[in-house]
Amino acid sequence: MSQRLVNTLLIGVLSVNLYVGFKHFTASAEAADNQSVYAHMEKFSRVLEQVRKNYVDEDKVTYNKLMEGALRGMLSELDPHSEYMPADRHKALLDDTRQEFGGIGIVVSMRNNWLTIISPMDDTPGARAGLQPGDRIMKIEGKSTEDMGINDAVALLRGKVGTDVAITIYRAAGERTIDLSLKRERIKTKSVRDLNGKGEYNLISEEIGYVKLSGFSDNTAEELEDALIKMEEKGMRGLVMDLRGNPGGLLTQSARVTEKFVKENQLIVSTEGRNAKEQEQLIAKSENPRKLPLVVLVNEGSASASEIVAGCLQDLDRAKIVGVRTFGKGSVQSILPMRDGSALRLTTAKYFTPSHRTIHNKGIEPDYTVKMTPEQMRDIMMKRSPGIMETLEPEERDRVANAVDPQLDKALGILTSLLKLD
Repeated sequence: MSQRLVNTLLIGVLSVNLYVGFKHFTASAEAADNQSVYAHMEKFSRVLEQVRKNYVDEDKVTYNKLMEGALRGMLSELDPHSEYMPADRHKALLDDTRQEFGGIGIVVSMRNNWLTIISPMDDTPGARAGLQPGDRIMKIEGKSTEDMGINDAVALLRGKVGTDVAITIYRAAGERTIDLSLKRERIKTKSVRDLNGKGEYNLISEEIGYVKLSGFSDNTAEELEDALIKMEEKGMRGLVMDLRGNPGGLLTQSARVTEKFVKENQLIVSTEGRNAKEQEQLIAKSENPRKLPLVVLVNEGSASASEIVAGCLQDLDRAKIVGVRTFGKGSVQSILPMRDGSALRLTTAKYFTPSHRTIHNKGIEPDYTVKMTPEQMRDIMMKRSPGIMETLEPEERDRVANAVDPQLDKALGILTSLLKLD
């Protein structure tokens, strides 16, 4: 073989090796770029500048507006419960957990791209107007809520105390569209109340007490303890705990409520996420839990922290669950504050009951299914709202006064039978 032929073959082999090596290098570089925050931020900066310089309406493309919009969009793409909160929205959230804010008193979420009521809060403009879980808010002040960010919707619903807000709702039952004008009030509520909202905590049947939890905020466990003591002093031996329409709240408070009824060191709920700090187990710490028979009422408006309580008590056969399947929100949102007062509400984990059941998108199935019509729910809510009866027309007042609560009646029947067996 001539030297020229040998050299030609060597050059050919070397060229192939160099080509393969180069392709491998460029593929690796592209893969690295896909994971590099700097490469993506460079692209984001270029897009930001192109929009800012060329968009037709200059007043819409300040750096602040573009950044706020980009952050909202990024978080909203993840799931319905993650969001970017500007400083005022973050403050509103803090007010919520402190149990004081201005508005019409409804808890909302996004479902199928529409703003939907999870539950109205007791004795608020929303409750007195007869708003119901599942009602779809189509418009706020004439603006469609379809694809509207939840923080934007909340900002429209809230406002100066004493001012009116116009909403249009769609109610699937009866396929009705209803226009309402509600006056905003300073919403300052307790998360624990008795049957008639008077704070007396009288027994509702012989030896049977009743307590309603409308949410889980900073003082819920403390308020519940005070209510239980009052009823125990009156001879309570069985308890109905009403979690209907309870949209949830603080995870730690759901554990502090549950531990009042389960043995010490019992697992209440576990959370699992990507990071080690999200792998958490909340354990009962109460040394003297109550052992009285317990029935928990739930409905489609019972979500998140209230599902933790119901799921744990059901897993441990510590309570009977009565009502209809719950909402099915089994994810944990962490609040991550930013330096400028804004914050991220980010889904960082999912939670599981003691038997490792997931609630997310499934909900809690009751031990005893007892359905109620929207009209029954509305009348019962109005019947138990202080001061509402006096505002009704005579015919409606009679109907509301005679309204019955089949779910509560079922709970009383269960407890009565259990107490007879003791």
